[in-house]
Amino acid sequence: MKPEQRLQLSVCEYLRLQYPNVIFTSDIGSGMKLTIGQAVQAKKLRSSRAMPDLMIFEPNHEYKGLFIELKGTSPYKAKGGLKKDEHLQEQEAMLDLLSGKGYKATFGVGFEQCKRIIDDYMKKPTKSHYFEIERKS
Repeated sequence: MKPEQRLQLSVCEYLRLQYPNVIFTSDIGSGMKLTIGQAVQAKKLRSSRAMPDLMIFEPNHEYKGLFIELKGTSPYKAKGGLKKDEHLQEQEAMLDLLSGKGYKATFGVGFEQCKRIIDDYMKKPTKSHYFEIERKS
């Protein structure tokens, strides 16, 4: 199993255990070897090959949801800036597009960073939390 596949499994398991009521999905093709026919079909079923690996459909007061592009190693150069790689550039453009649409969208490098991103996001009050406060007032 590739490191990014292990990371994806670990992060998904963490989500299930720590946030059992949160709805999420993960890119099942990430790191998997697909036949040519499966790859063609998968391409037809999504808007872009740059969709993030993890999509959490839980709004909070600031964002509509959380999308994370999982990475085993940093996509950035030591002195800053994204490494020169066409797919990384497509992924960064997708994260920027999603951010512009009101989602928290970011790269997550390694389990600990991904866990921190998720926990920080989940600590922000949800829209339903504010609705309950308003109703009680």
